Amino acid sequence: MYNNIEVQKEKNVFVMSANSELIKEGIQIIGPLNELEVNKIATVIARKLCTAFPEHNLDYNKLINAINTLKMYVAKFPGDNSAAKYFYKNNSIYFSNRTDLSSLDTLAIHECIHFLQEVKSDSGRLVRMGLYQNGLFKSSGMGLNEAAVQLMASIASQTSFDSVHYFGMDFTTQSSEYYPILTSLIRQMTYFTGTYPLFHSTLFSDDIFKNTFIANSNPEAFEEISKNFDNILKFEEELNNVTNRMFIISNSPSDAKRYNDLLHKAESLKKQIHNTTINTQNCIIKNCFDKEFELVKDKESLKRFQKKIYNFKNLIIQTENYEYYLEYYRSIMDELAIKSEIIKRYGVIIYSEEAQKDLALAAKTQYNISFFNMAMNKLREIRYIVAETIKPKDI
Repeated sequence: MYNNIEVQKEKNVFVMSANSELIKEGIQIIGPLNELEVNKIATVIARKLCTAFPEHNLDYNKLINAINTLKMYVAKFPGDNSAAKYFYKNNSIYFSNRTDLSSLDTLAIHECIHFLQEVKSDSGRLVRMGLYQNGLFKSSGMGLNEAAVQLMASIASQTSFDSVHYFGMDFTTQSSEYYPILTSLIRQMTYFTGTYPLFHSTLFSDDIFKNTFIANSNPEAFEEISKNFDNILKFEEELNNVTNRMFIISNSPSDAKRYNDLLHKAESLKKQIHNTTINTQNCIIKNCFDKEFELVKDKESLKRFQKKIYNFKNLIIQTENYEYYLEYYRSIMDELAIKSEIIKRYGVIIYSEEAQKDLALAAKTQYNISFFNMAMNKLREIRYIVAETIKPKDI
């Protein structure tokens, strides 16, 4: 248990740490915003959030009052296109001197959401920030949280969708400039959970989104995806640093070897981003649609599944030789044909775990000539319950 003196000491350490981070990132403070300017920013952001997310019952006045507690500064940012950055350690947000404070772009909203979602200990240590959990020995969810916050900021700013090309990948995103890959992947996740759990957990720092996604896939899939998001975020930050260093020495003939080394490093990072992105997409497809397939028990759920897996194509991140989605689609549709026959013959079915294994075994032989005969033989072994009110009929 901390006493008051120890708590104050640790708070002072956080403030000093924040100042050192400002210096490290090359942020130069020009000056603070006055009370009227801070209130205008708080009003704009509170209005945009309340308008964009009415289902979360955000209190307009409380949002304004909360954002008004932030210390706000105008500062020079080193070379990048950042509009704002929030530092939880000193409860301050820094706006680039290039930022139009009368309109505020998505990054300004992004940083204010970070402030609203944070959970701190009594000593000032960040414990949680939306989907990000800052443990004493292990932290996780930073990538997921950045993706969720940026998606919310894009929606609040009413940013239009755009078709983009990054690292050999083509896709559509509502955030083409900031975290385009991560926001596209998290949209794939919300295809199965809906957006309410994601935005609720982002705003209120709880596990509703995590538990909802696990319910629609499995715990191992969530952990793998979360880790991949963190890796993509790390690779992108490293790539940005490498690119900046390349720009600095690009006109220096004496640094030609160093430039080439950085170029190879950049290409390696791009490949890692590409591969991790596609692996994450495949993980979402397989685990979520496998779980969805288990829920197909009747005519209505079968039709829903067919429509859902077909429409997922609109969210696919495409590459030149990407075939996983189509291959999975063909495979699962063959398995669905077996279920269709069961439903056609018996109506609503509930079958045992053993029967499911038999069904899976039959599906694995889908390219065998005797596939359908084998499947029908397996049907005779399935322990089923026919809904009394539903008569067998064609689908």
